[in-house]
Amino acid sequence: MKQVVQNYKSGELALLDVPVPGCKPGGVLVRSAYSLISTGTELMKVSEAGMSMLGKARSRPDQVAKVVQSVAVNGVPATYRKVMGKLDSYTPLGYSLCGVVEQVGAGIDDVAVGDLVACAGNEHALHAELNWVPKNLYARVPDGLAPRHAAFGTVGSIALQGVRQGESRLGEVALVIGLGLIGQLVVQLLAASGVRVVGADPDPARCELAERLGAAACGDPASAAVETAVAELTDGLGADQVYLAAGGGSNEPVELAARLCRDRGRVVDIGKCRLDLPWNAYYEKELDVRFSRSYGPGRYDPEYELEGRDYPIGYVRWTERRNLACFLDLLARGSVDVEPLVSHIADFADAVGTYQRLKDGELKAVAVLFRYPGDTGTAREAAAPVVAVPAAGPRDGRMPAPARAAGAPVRLAFVGAGNYATSMLLPHLAGREGVELSTVVTTTALSAANAQRKFGFEEATTDLDAVLGDKSVDAVFVVTRHSSHAELTRRALLAGKAVFVEKPLALTEEELAGVLAAVEESGNDRLQVGFNRRFAPLLREARQRFGARTGPAHLRYLVNAGRLDHGSWYLRQGTEGSRFAGEGGHFIDTASWLLDADPVSVYAVASSGNEDLQVVLRYPDESTATISYVTSGPAGFPKETLDLVADGKALRLDDFVRASVYGRRRWVSSRLPKARDKGQNAELAAFVKAVRTGGPMPVPLGSLVATTAATLAVQAGLAGGAPVTLARTR
Repeated sequence: MKQVVQNYKSGELALLDVPVPGCKPGGVLVRSAYSLISTGTELMKVSEAGMSMLGKARSRPDQVAKVVQSVAVNGVPATYRKVMGKLDSYTPLGYSLCGVVEQVGAGIDDVAVGDLVACAGNEHALHAELNWVPKNLYARVPDGLAPRHAAFGTVGSIALQGVRQGESRLGEVALVIGLGLIGQLVVQLLAASGVRVVGADPDPARCELAERLGAAACGDPASAAVETAVAELTDGLGADQVYLAAGGGSNEPVELAARLCRDRGRVVDIGKCRLDLPWNAYYEKELDVRFSRSYGPGRYDPEYELEGRDYPIGYVRWTERRNLACFLDLLARGSVDVEPLVSHIADFADAVGTYQRLKDGELKAVAVLFRYPGDTGTAREAAAPVVAVPAAGPRDGRMPAPARAAGAPVRLAFVGAGNYATSMLLPHLAGREGVELSTVVTTTALSAANAQRKFGFEEATTDLDAVLGDKSVDAVFVVTRHSSHAELTRRALLAGKAVFVEKPLALTEEELAGVLAAVEESGNDRLQVGFNRRFAPLLREARQRFGARTGPAHLRYLVNAGRLDHGSWYLRQGTEGSRFAGEGGHFIDTASWLLDADPVSVYAVASSGNEDLQVVLRYPDESTATISYVTSGPAGFPKETLDLVADGKALRLDDFVRASVYGRRRWVSSRLPKARDKGQNAELAAFVKAVRTGGPMPVPLGSLVATTAATLAVQAGLAGGAPVTLARTR
């Protein structure tokens, strides 16, 4: 299928061929009929992409701050790869469309195939022929409403939420500053509510349009016309509400709002304009400044948007979805008219040219629609059936490595192509001798297309079954969100593939048991979990310098994990597990490798909220390892520091940039590495070698299971308040 994309690094716009998205549970697959270009938000994004790197940095200081933080934690090279990987990727455009339901996912019963729906979301209502849309981001289109009008649903919801924030009342006077697409809709919504409206915009054509759509008067904010109109309608008292629907870097809109708003009036920011509030003006009138968050309550809440958890109507009357349905109803009843806003309708095939004409100013428009062909001719191929792989003759009870032609390259498939896969794994595999990147499969079409373009995969798809059934694929990498690791690993093992799964292997004991059952059923134990730190060159050298030990050892591992950004999927403990469940295996595996044993018991204590943990591991020879996992440490402090003491010797690791050993002779790593090498490259080399030669996996299965069981025992220990004894796995 086709999708409009943009490369944020180069500014290139393209109509790209991407895989058809899969229809996941909790949503529907929608074939687009019309999608709307937001001539404000989208053109701002398009313009930013055309800036120099310095210009991009100036326009997004929030992102620059994140880059600086990443440098402090991960070093310059790793941060550079991460940032460049994000910049040099195609990103989607669009967030408001109308289309026909083509496929219904499990758990959906409010729409059927063939229904017309309006869709919202900058990850789901894209300028693409097909989109997967979760339940709370679509609404059925009322009978009789034209699809091109229903395509305004999302921007209408934005305007509607802004009006709700203003708490307008019958007979009041409102000033709308900025008469672009959102401003025009705000004018109509206010007029339909019995509010008298004054509009302000330097464009005479937009002022004239707003007056035709219900504004009492409009004018250039630089002239006296707007101030005069507000004074006449309010007897000189000032507007009850001011809506900032303008964009750009000028501070004039907020200054005009202060001047024309009444005492204790409300100023609502809907657009993205400069907000240097003149303190005296806002203080003296005690103005109530409010922000309108996009489409309404539920926005940016993954449990609402992605998991379909609605807010009870008794507590939240107007959510994103209810705003969307309300605006469609207003359109259907004629209370709002969007037809006069449609400046241009372009065929989707001319999407790139349309954006270019808008950017160059050749096309002057309030609203532009893309019209999709009734039948694109893109028929979805039938999903390939899962190939049942019969268990080969067992070798010590396990499936032997499949016979491979001497010198044949190892063919790898990736399930997932997120940030970690594209910054930490694929750069080490792309172009590696003896490796072929066969297929990348993701749930979103564009991420698969990006990975294919950047790393040279032969194929990009959203069809996992086809990958598992492809006999030419030797190994599958599972690099998805934590909650899917165990199930995907289980399926890949049953399909006879060697599996590299990023940590964690499992989030529950039941999931771990399911993976082991798949190993038992298939005889296939070709499994590696991404515990990369034991492969770090600096740590391996330090261990060698430390030498063998005879007595018990005591290890202290401080992990300064730091706080996560609000909205990070790592914080979704209900589905993705706790932070320690997600990454704690790294540190337990490192400790167990250094002590050359698996733990026999786990004791854990936590601060309020379980954010800061102390985990004590006991080993068969009475060695102990204490892992302090904290989120409250300073950002500038190293993320990982480790000390190991035994037999009168001590080993110290400082965040993978320096190591030292104290004993009869002192050894200190001779130089600072150029980057924090945490072992990913060496780990991948060992895994590829094992797949190519049929030799043992880099880490024994028993060790992987023991580390996973110990990680899971931390949560059990916190709940029970006592040490948890672990079963021996090897």
